[in-house]
Amino acid sequence: MKIVAVILTYNEEIHIERCLKRLQGVVTDFIVIDSFSSDKTVAIAERYGAKVIQRSWKNYADQFKFGMEQVPNDANWIMRVDADEYLSKDYIFDIQHKLQKLDDDISGVYCGLRRVFQGKLIRFGAVNIKMLRLWRYGKGTMETRWMDEHIKLDGKAIHFDGYIVDHNLNSLSWWTSKHNGYSAREVVDILNKQYNFNRQGVQKLNIKSPFGVKRWLKENIYNNLPGGIRAFAYFCFRYFIALGFLDGAAGLSFHFLQGFWYRFLVDAKLAEVKRVMKEDSISIQAAIYKVLDIKV
Repeated sequence: MKIVAVILTYNEEIHIERCLKRLQGVVTDFIVIDSFSSDKTVAIAERYGAKVIQRSWKNYADQFKFGMEQVPNDANWIMRVDADEYLSKDYIFDIQHKLQKLDDDISGVYCGLRRVFQGKLIRFGAVNIKMLRLWRYGKGTMETRWMDEHIKLDGKAIHFDGYIVDHNLNSLSWWTSKHNGYSAREVVDILNKQYNFNRQGVQKLNIKSPFGVKRWLKENIYNNLPGGIRAFAYFCFRYFIALGFLDGAAGLSFHFLQGFWYRFLVDAKLAEVKRVMKEDSISIQAAIYKVLDIKV
């Protein structure tokens, strides 16, 4: 059975070895799509036998779609894993002992995604979700989106008990800078949903899938609430109702920054783009480029 892992990288020398070590003996091949890293990422990946292809970055969906196209057609399964993630021992066991026994009508496998923030595993706050990270070759397609992209599966899926750990080792300053970029890309997707300037990007997920439910709630309920207020309400839900406070100081930092600050930043940028579009009498695409420096 041939399992090919596709990993996107840019200056991931502090993560890539940990990631590849956990994948050894689980997958048969690594394909690393690197965005011209200036550190030792490529050298480390090649030392572990990865096929490294360098390509300029546009967004995650575009880069991963290219990576999927590099998977040989004799592969049985494709795995999606980020460089700052690693497989839990339970998930490794699941893949090694359960995957080959699946019925032919099973096209994909969901696993848990758990996050470590400031050195602490975040256990509460409704953040430990199921993700489709493993699917049969030819049965998955990548959405065309700027943010929050997922694999659209052709067929049925099951759930494994194991999980992937998202544990980024960079500083909090790096984290906030990264999420600042995320917020701009998420604004593009929200505006595309409202103005439909790129029909490819307005896509529907299976409402029965875990992230399909989350997407539906976000687009049909959360995004229809007043800007700014919805960010505060979301933080309160995660921190108080979903018990995020039980994770102590790290939980407070994570839920405030990721559940309030980030979501408020999205709302503020969204309002800014619309204001500039109106004041300057320009198209939504021109306003996005002027405010967010993103060409759509």
